[in-house]
Amino acid sequence: MIRVDPQDLADRYIAQWTEADAAQRRSLIERLWSEDGAHVLQPPLEIREIAAGLGFDHPTLEARGHDAVEVRVTRSYQDFVEKQGFTFRSCSDAVRLDGVVKFHWEAVSVETGDVLGGGLEILVLDDDGRIRTDYMFPGA
Repeated sequence: MIRVDPQDLADRYIAQWTEADAAQRRSLIERLWSEDGAHVLQPPLEIREIAAGLGFDHPTLEARGHDAVEVRVTRSYQDFVEKQGFTFRSCSDAVRLDGVVKFHWEAVSVETGDVLGGGLEILVLDDDGRIRTDYMFPGA
């Protein structure tokens, strides 16, 4: 496996979520993710409760492949960065264990600097050091 600096990876990962230019965002995704990479999200509590009511006891949301990841990242950018005025930053706590990188991130108000949320990322890397699976735990 290619040696990957975990904090550098965390910082590049966060950069894709805040990149305003669509072409640059796509380029970041293609450099970070394997072609069939999957972003797996633990949905917010209200979605988990609705899913449980429908008989799904462990709901997750998934985007797989560059195109789907691009749609996910772009929609997040539009909603959180453009509309709500957030930016994202890593907490500078990235660690690597074999082919797995773990770090926390924060959602920050651009206007006030207040931390408004955050979460935990668990990135499973392929042999080329690109993201094969991204497990996102908002609020963790």
